[in-house]
Amino acid sequence: MKRLGILLLLVAVVAAWFALDLGHYLTLATLKSQQAWLATAYRDNPLMVIGAFFLVYVAFTGASIPGAGVLTLAAGAIFGLAIGTLLVSFASTIGATLAFLASRYLFQDAVQARFADRLRPINAGMARDGPFYLFTLRLVPVVPFFAINLLMGLTPIRVFTFFWVSQLGMFLGTVVYVNAGTQLAQIDSLRDIATPGLLLSFAALGLLPWAGKAIMGMIVRRRIYARWQKPKQFDRNLVVIGAGAAGLVSSLIAATVKAKVTLVEAGKMGGDCLNYGCVPSKALIKSARIADAMRRADSFGLTPMEPSFSFPEVMRRIHAVIAEVEPHDSVERYTGLGVDVVKGYARIVDPWTVEIAREDGATQRLTTRSIVIAAGAAPLVPDLPGLEGSGYVTSDTLWEEYAKLDEMPRRIVMLGGGPIGCELAQAFARLGAEVTQVDRGERLLPREDADVADLARAALDASGVKVLTGHAALRIENDADGKRLIAASADGEVAIPFDALILAVGRKARLTGYGLEELGVEVERTVVTDAYLATLYPNIYAAGDVAGPYQFTHVAAHQAWYASVNALFGQFRRFKADYRVIPWTTFLDPEIARVGLNEQDARAAGVAHEVTIFPLHELDRAIAETAKEGFVKVLTPPGKDRILGVTIVGDHAGELIAEYVLAMKHGLGLNKILGTIHTYPTMSEANKYAAGEWKKKHAPQRLLALVGKYHAWRRG
Repeated sequence: MKRLGILLLLVAVVAAWFALDLGHYLTLATLKSQQAWLATAYRDNPLMVIGAFFLVYVAFTGASIPGAGVLTLAAGAIFGLAIGTLLVSFASTIGATLAFLASRYLFQDAVQARFADRLRPINAGMARDGPFYLFTLRLVPVVPFFAINLLMGLTPIRVFTFFWVSQLGMFLGTVVYVNAGTQLAQIDSLRDIATPGLLLSFAALGLLPWAGKAIMGMIVRRRIYARWQKPKQFDRNLVVIGAGAAGLVSSLIAATVKAKVTLVEAGKMGGDCLNYGCVPSKALIKSARIADAMRRADSFGLTPMEPSFSFPEVMRRIHAVIAEVEPHDSVERYTGLGVDVVKGYARIVDPWTVEIAREDGATQRLTTRSIVIAAGAAPLVPDLPGLEGSGYVTSDTLWEEYAKLDEMPRRIVMLGGGPIGCELAQAFARLGAEVTQVDRGERLLPREDADVADLARAALDASGVKVLTGHAALRIENDADGKRLIAASADGEVAIPFDALILAVGRKARLTGYGLEELGVEVERTVVTDAYLATLYPNIYAAGDVAGPYQFTHVAAHQAWYASVNALFGQFRRFKADYRVIPWTTFLDPEIARVGLNEQDARAAGVAHEVTIFPLHELDRAIAETAKEGFVKVLTPPGKDRILGVTIVGDHAGELIAEYVLAMKHGLGLNKILGTIHTYPTMSEANKYAAGEWKKKHAPQRLLALVGKYHAWRRG
C-alpha cells in the first residue's frame, strides 16, 4: 500500500503539471521576462532565493518533471557561473538520486522477479561495469536523464556509486548550461547550447573510460605474453586438444568456416561418450530393460518368464553399437570435412605452439593463432585402502574388462549414488546380478528434489538393488573368504561381500600433461576460464568437462561453439557462454529429466515460486503402457506462467523435457504450451496437462461467477 500511495502521488503530480499546463511558466521566454525580477530578489534575499531554487530543482528532477534545462540556465542568469554550477551540480544529483530510489522502491523487485532470466546478464554487466555505463550515458544524452534515473533504479548498482558517478558525469554539461545562462540574452533556444559539435565532444569524452579500459586490457595482455616470443606467422588458425564432443564440434566449426585446424587425440575418437559413457551404457540399459519386461510380462497380459541370455553376447552387442556409431566420429569423416586429425599426445609449450608426440613415434610442432583445450574428464578413483588389489573397474573401464568375462559377476558392489551409479546398478540388477549400491550421502541423486530421489530409490528397490545410503566406504578386505567392502554407517561398520566392484563416485577433469602448469594457466577442479571460456591467455580456450561447470555431452558441444567462435573471431566480437537453459537426464527406469530450477534449488536461492504437478497415472497413454510411475513438476513465479524449471519423472522423460527447454529458451509460458495441440494419445500430452493444472489453479473465479450468472440469465 505504501508503494501504491507513493506511485499515485507521483502520477498525480506529473498529471497535474501537464493538465494545468504549468510548463508554460518554465520556458526560456518566461525566464528572460523575469530575469530582472529574479536578480533583484537574489540581491535582496540571497540565502532565501538560493534555498528556494535548490529545493525546486531537487523537486523537479526527483519527480522527473521536464524543465531541468531551463532551470540550469536560470542558475547561471541569477547566481553566476561559480555559485550556479555548485547549486545545480548538487541539486541535480540529489534529485536524480531521489528518482533513482523511488524507481528502486516501487518497481525493482517486481521487474527483477518478472524478467529474472533476461536481466541476469544485465545485472552481471552492471556489477562489473556499472559505473562505466552510467558515466557514458550521462555524457552521451542518447537517453533522457530522467529515464536514466528510473532505469538505473531497476538495476543492482549501489546508491553511492550512482550518486558520485552522476555528479561527475553531469558536471561538464552543468558548467556548459550554467555558463550559457550567464549570457541569457544571446540565447533564443536550447538548441543554441546543445550544438552537434558539443554533443560529439561529450560523446568522445564519455567514451574515454572505455578507451582507458581497453588500453589497460592491452597492457595486461602484453604483460601476460611478455615472456613468450610470438611467431611471425602461424601453421594453423586453431589447434584442438581432445576429440570428445567439445573437441569434435570445435574442429568442425573451424573447418566449416574455412580455418586451418588440427585436432589432436591420444585415445579413441569420440571420447568418453562414444566409447565409455553415453553410448555403451544406454545399450546396456536397453538390454536390461528387455530382461525386466520379460519378467513382468504378466503386466501386459502375457506369460512372464525368466530371461535366459549370454553375458558375452550382451557385451558383444554393446560393442557392436559402439562400432555402428563410431564412423560418425571417425578420423576419416573429420579428415573428409577438412580437419587435420593427428593421433598423439599434445602439449602446449607456449601460448602459440603445440608439441605433439605422434602415435607413429615422430614429434611435431605446430604454431597456431588459438588453442581449444577439450581434454575431457576421467573417473574419480578414491583413496581407499585395499582398493588396488580388489580388481575394481570404473564406469570407463568396465566395458573392456567385462567384455572378457564368460559370465556376469554374481555379486556386484556399486560405489556411488549419482546418475551413473544408479543407472548401472539398475541395469546389472535387472540382468540378474545381486547388486548392492553404497553411497555416503543420506539419499541418492542429491541434486534432485527429495520426492524425485525417493522415486529413484523405489525403482532401484523394485529392480532388486540393495541400496545402502549413509554408508561411507572405509577399506577393501581381500582374503581366503573373498573380497569385502567395509563401510561405516550410524549403526557401525558393515561388511559387504562382492565378486566385482564398480566405482562411480564422480569424474575429474584431465588437467595434467598438457603444459598448463608451465604456462601458469590456473586450474582448480577444472581449467579456470572467464565468461567467454578463455583462460589466462586470451587465445587459449577450454570447453567440455575440462572446463565445467556441467559434465554433459550436450553442454560440451554447446560450449564448443562459444570457444571456437571466440577463438577464431574474438578480435571482432566475443560471445559469453549461455548456461540459462541446460537440460539433463538420468536414464533410470523411469527416467528423470530436468531443466532449470527444482524446488530445493529455488529455496536455496530464495526464488519465490509455486509448484504445479501432473501425475502420470492420470495420463491415458501411460495407463495403456503400464507406465504410470512419475509426474511432471513445473516451477513458476507466484501467479505467473513463466517457467522457472521443470522436473519430469517417467517413461521417455528425456524426450518430453525438450518441449520445456524450447519454451524456456524462447520465453514461452505455460499458456503457450496449453494452447499447443498435442497428439492423442501420447506421453507428450503430460506437458499440456501440467500446463492445464496451472491454469485451473489460476482461473479467474470472480469472472467465472459472473459468467455463470450470465448463462443463468440467458436460460431465463
